[in-house]
Amino acid sequence: MAKEKTLDDLFHETLKDIYYAERKILKALPKMKRAAQSDALRTAFDKHYQETEGQIERLHRVFELIDKPARGKSCDAIEGIIAEGEEVASEFKDTPALDAGLIAAAQAVEHYEISRYGTLKRWALELHLSEAANLLDETLKEESKTDSDLTKLADGLANARAKAA
Repeated sequence: MAKEKTLDDLFHETLKDIYYAERKILKALPKMKRAAQSDALRTAFDKHYQETEGQIERLHRVFELIDKPARGKSCDAIEGIIAEGEEVASEFKDTPALDAGLIAAAQAVEHYEISRYGTLKRWALELHLSEAANLLDETLKEESKTDSDLTKLADGLANARAKAA
């Protein structure tokens, strides 16, 4: 009979998923930065790149806390979200709507991360992994702030520029 799967197993599998996702995001951000038209959006992608490096470090610490190697597992969701972002960058290249599209793609990434980190934090608390919960919460707060900052960029310039064209 197969071993019963527990919340510990689910936590570990989801941790591997977000670890893979973060590493994919780290590779995608420089491409998004190069595609962006506005300095403000390029700066936002730079900032998120640096934050993502720190988030990956925190994930390493969470893996250590549960005595597991930091290893990712392929994540179809992030692959699809990143592919959509690349499609937007290609289809809207050199148009006034490009930055609005890149922001929307970046927010799809943020919303995925917010969902994952929120769940992982709740499970860490349930599993009495308070240090892991704190690390995950730190990242969750960063992701939420990035999402909010992207909304301000969209509202402040990108959407109006795309609409006016």
